[in-house]
Amino acid sequence: MTKRERVLKAVHHEETDFVPYSISFTKQAYEKTKNYLKDEEFFEKIGNHIVSLEYAPFEEIKPEHFRDEFGVVWNRTGVDKDIGVIDNHLIPEPDVDIYRFPEPREAEIRKVIESYLTDQQDAAVFFGIGFSMFERAWSLCGMENLLIYMKIEPSFVHSLMDRICEYNLKIIDIACQYDIDGVHFGDDWGQQHGLIMGPLCWHEFICPRIEKMYKRVKSKGLIVSQHSCGDISELFPTLVDIGLDIYQTFQPEIYDLYAIKEKLGDKLCFWGGISTQRLLPFESPEVVASTTRKTIDLMGAGGGYIAAPTHSIPGDVPPENIVAMINAMAPEKIF
Repeated sequence: MTKRERVLKAVHHEETDFVPYSISFTKQAYEKTKNYLKDEEFFEKIGNHIVSLEYAPFEEIKPEHFRDEFGVVWNRTGVDKDIGVIDNHLIPEPDVDIYRFPEPREAEIRKVIESYLTDQQDAAVFFGIGFSMFERAWSLCGMENLLIYMKIEPSFVHSLMDRICEYNLKIIDIACQYDIDGVHFGDDWGQQHGLIMGPLCWHEFICPRIEKMYKRVKSKGLIVSQHSCGDISELFPTLVDIGLDIYQTFQPEIYDLYAIKEKLGDKLCFWGGISTQRLLPFESPEVVASTTRKTIDLMGAGGGYIAAPTHSIPGDVPPENIVAMINAMAPEKIF
């Protein structure tokens, strides 16, 4: 059975010879693990079952300051070296016409996809669209501003979300011309308890646009995967109804694994489940390994699970714990 076949069977709630897995790293965690293992090629040996292709260009305009394709400048001089914090707001007033949206760079998007597919391994291939709706909106006008505008300037928010959706649909149409397995959307909606914007605003401003994007992907016969940190449990019925196949990330500090497997195990495939908040940073390698195996046994029963850390592994995780988790996921010890 290939890695791709395991992922597809998991999505369709079929058991496999072992549960597929996918592990990603922040820069700090990657360097720590590489140095610990004394192996420059350790990542290629992990055996990840999913490859995420994404066109997200950043131009370094001065040391540790990066401008994205929308013109947003991300300051990475602080602790966060992977994303950073925003230095500028390109839509400082509730008027969408003061900002000119970019056009997707089609040739460069195609190059990202084609350069991988020419040397494709047997993994499942998802094209990723990060900052796909809510996050893109607040990156342009500011988080606090956006939440206020949802209440006092709803017409502006609708217009802004429509423009973002139109941009994403163009990218989806390009990506879905290729032999990929699905599209993975990134957009954080949750806090540790409940939604950032609340359910009413999510249903009014976000849901109609992601439904359009999901439908465009499903019309090509492909998988829809959604990343959102935090507690979005109140959205699951709607997400299932509008076509979501995979939910990632899946935090055990937030969700009762037994209850959610019982309730939604035949409706959603869950991707994540290995805690980067409590387990990986603070427990022993032995506890990490045993907890990883228990989670896989529970969530993998009957399919519907892709084992993974709940986010890209952060820099505070000891490399010994990373290795313990990897070896617990793999059918045979790797390191």
